[in-house]
Amino acid sequence: MDILLSFFIGLGLSASCGFRVFVPLLIISVAAFSGQMTLAPGFAWIGSSPAVIAFGIATLLEVGGYYFPCVDNILDTVATPAAVVAGSIAMASMVSGMDPFLQWALAIIAGGGVAGLIQGATVVTRAASSLTTGGVLNPLVATAELGGAVLGSVLSMAAPIFMAVLVTVAILLISVWFSRRKATLVASRA
Repeated sequence: MDILLSFFIGLGLSASCGFRVFVPLLIISVAAFSGQMTLAPGFAWIGSSPAVIAFGIATLLEVGGYYFPCVDNILDTVATPAAVVAGSIAMASMVSGMDPFLQWALAIIAGGGVAGLIQGATVVTRAASSLTTGGVLNPLVATAELGGAVLGSVLSMAAPIFMAVLVTVAILLISVWFSRRKATLVASRA
């Protein structure tokens, strides 16, 4: 049960990395630093003072950058691969008690995969906002994404099963949306 619960926590935190790369890592870092969370072996560095400071600065820069026109779209190009890495680290830092190969395979496939999927959806949302409103509504999108990262991270630790259900529903909805979008594009080219 401990592995399953830690998987649910990691899944929610990984999904939150898809909204903002550093917010979940900062929350994990602060929780570990304050003794509220135990990290998997080999990840104690995340709860160190330098990590809290580094994640805090990175979070401020990332969050602030999304409120500047054009910078937000540039950040998306960097944030996509970074979200996959952060999601993998978030998952690996939560799951312990298994072979390291399995731990990292799970982290990369589930953690990195869900972070990448959520990040991809945010990129599409921001691009649509930029194209339809000239970027005027992008700060609103940025605020919603920040809220998703914070709320998702907190829910992952406070109600991991509920958050895992939300992530599963989100994955299904995003998958259906992408499938329909692809079908529409194929039909329009025919």
